[in-house]
Amino acid sequence: MIVGFLGLGRMGQHMACNLARAGFELVVWNRSQDKAQALAAELAAELGPERRIDVAKTPRAVAQAADVVVTMLADDAASEAVHMGDEGLFAGSTDSASKEKWLLEMGTMSPAHIQALVEAAPAGVSVIDAPVSGATQAAQAAQLLIMAGCSQQLAQPLAPIFDAMGKQTICLGAPGTAAVMKLAVNSLIHGLNQTLAEALALAQAAGIQPEAAFDVIEASAAAAPMISYRRALYLDEAAQDVTFTVALARKDMAVTAELAQSLGCSMPQGQVTLQQLLDAEAQGYGARDMASIVAYMREKTA
Repeated sequence: MIVGFLGLGRMGQHMACNLARAGFELVVWNRSQDKAQALAAELAAELGPERRIDVAKTPRAVAQAADVVVTMLADDAASEAVHMGDEGLFAGSTDSASKEKWLLEMGTMSPAHIQALVEAAPAGVSVIDAPVSGATQAAQAAQLLIMAGCSQQLAQPLAPIFDAMGKQTICLGAPGTAAVMKLAVNSLIHGLNQTLAEALALAQAAGIQPEAAFDVIEASAAAAPMISYRRALYLDEAAQDVTFTVALARKDMAVTAELAQSLGCSMPQGQVTLQQLLDAEAQGYGARDMASIVAYMREKTA
């Protein structure tokens, strides 16, 4: 089976590598072609020249070559650009001789965008929203949680692909349901990120050292996996590599707020989290890791 992979960012590059290491032939594309070329060269050096790792010039070329296509993109606009148009995935899927093709959108998208993709897909093409939960460490270790907007039956042929990237796949039934669940999970994560920053700022204002405060929180009933694996970021964000930016967190919460409004669902905590992210972004934190909200809250406390 040939797998196409588009979007070789912080998460996508690890996911693509794990697919190659699991034995899949890959055709990759990235908006920055040098990044795709570098990844292909790295995998060829690791796995040997006999393993097929091709770099496509367009999304259309990926769809022409692959049986299953994975996209790991930043937002609806990026996904639309890759799927639509004369050089998009849908055009390539129409060209392909394959009678059946799967397009897996694994980025964090709005449910409305997923529905638009489903409706625009050519005959014989199944679009599945399959966003993931887990940071770059989980992506690298193939320990992502995958949420799939499809039935168990539809996901069954894709299980080897999901298993190469993640520790567990939960099928949620219908297209768009996984996109909704990913937004729900991320709203909880971003809310926890904000509340943790406030707790650390409060402890420091009272004279408690950040490391000691973090030890207590990590050992308490409020502990969550993300607190432990992001400890270094929360204690010294500026010295660590960025894993998830404030700008992306703000995007997630803005999409979540729009979805909640459309469903008539009240999310007062989500609105507070969104406003804090907007304020932080306006203060120049947009490109920093979301753990920088700790520094942002300390500045506000001061």
